[in-house]
Amino acid sequence: MATLRQLEYLVAIVDEGSFTRAAERLNVTQPGLSHQFQALEREVGGPLVERLPRGVRLTPAGRSMLPHARAALAEAGRATVSARRAAGVATGELHLATLYSLSSGVLPTVLGLWRQQHPGVRIRLFEHRRGDEMARAMAAGQADVAVGPLPDDWEGTARHIGTEEFLVVTHADDPVAASDCSPSVRLPDLAEREWVHFTPDSGLCDILEQACVAAGFRPRVAVRTEQASAAIAYAAAGLGPTLVPANTIPLRFGGAFLRPDPPLRRHLAGYTRTSPDPVTASFLEILGDHAPLMPGHVDRRLRSTGRTVRRPPRDGR
Repeated sequence: MATLRQLEYLVAIVDEGSFTRAAERLNVTQPGLSHQFQALEREVGGPLVERLPRGVRLTPAGRSMLPHARAALAEAGRATVSARRAAGVATGELHLATLYSLSSGVLPTVLGLWRQQHPGVRIRLFEHRRGDEMARAMAAGQADVAVGPLPDDWEGTARHIGTEEFLVVTHADDPVAASDCSPSVRLPDLAEREWVHFTPDSGLCDILEQACVAAGFRPRVAVRTEQASAAIAYAAAGLGPTLVPANTIPLRFGGAFLRPDPPLRRHLAGYTRTSPDPVTASFLEILGDHAPLMPGHVDRRLRSTGRTVRRPPRDGR
C-alpha cells in the first residue's frame, strides 16, 4: 500500500517538475526520493511519470492517482488539526471554500460571529467562480468546509442553511420599477433590454442566462463583469438590468430591485468531506442560524407596498 510519504513525493515531483527540485523542497536526498518513488510505481504496477529532458509528464496512471494523492495529504493534515481541536487546542486555521457572491454577501456576518467564539483560529478562504469547480476542489481536499449549492452526488456531511433568492436590479428611474405597485417583474418584459451580464467563467452567468432562456429569450449584453457587486453598480448607473443574489445588495443602495415573477431561488448548504471536528461544527451551526440570505433592508423594501425604489436624501444623509 502506498504511504503518505510516497504520495508526498509524487505531488512534489509534479509540482516542481523535476526529481532534483522535489528532493530540495522536501529536504531529502535525490537517491532516497527516487528509491521511494520507484517503490510506489511498483506498488501501482506501472510508471506514474515520464521523465523528459526538461521536466516530467504524468502518465495516465499518474493523472489518475494525483488528485487522490493531494486529497490524502490534505486529509492527513486535517486529521492532525482535528485531533488538536478535539483535545482543546483551539489554534490553527479553518480552511473555507465558497463562491465569490457568498463571500461578499453571506460570510462577513457569519465569520464575524464565529471568530468571536474562536479568536485563536485563523481563516483561510478559497473563493470559486462556480459551484461545480468548488465541489471538485472539495473532493480533492482543498478545505475543511464549503458553503454553496450542495452537489447532487455529495457523500460527505452537509447542513442545509436556507434558500437564496435572486433579484432583478436596475436604476432608480427605470420605468419597469415604477410602472406597477408590486415589487416584482416578469422577465419576458425585459426581453428587449440590454443586460449587465457576467463573464462566461462565472456561475452567475449561467444563472442569468438560464433564467432568461426559460423566459423565452437570450439576454442582450451591455457589459460583462465577474463580480456581483460590480454588476449592481453598473445596473444602478443605468447600463441595464442585472440578476444577483439578494444578499449582495448593499445597505445604502439608491437603485431599484424587484423579485422575478416567478421567483428564482437556489438552496445553499455547508458541506464537508468527513464528519466535522468541533471547530468546523461550530462554524456550521452559526452558518445555519445566522446566514443573512435575505438581508433585512432588502426584505423590508420588497414588502413595502409599491416602494421598490428608495432614493438617497438630497442632503446625503
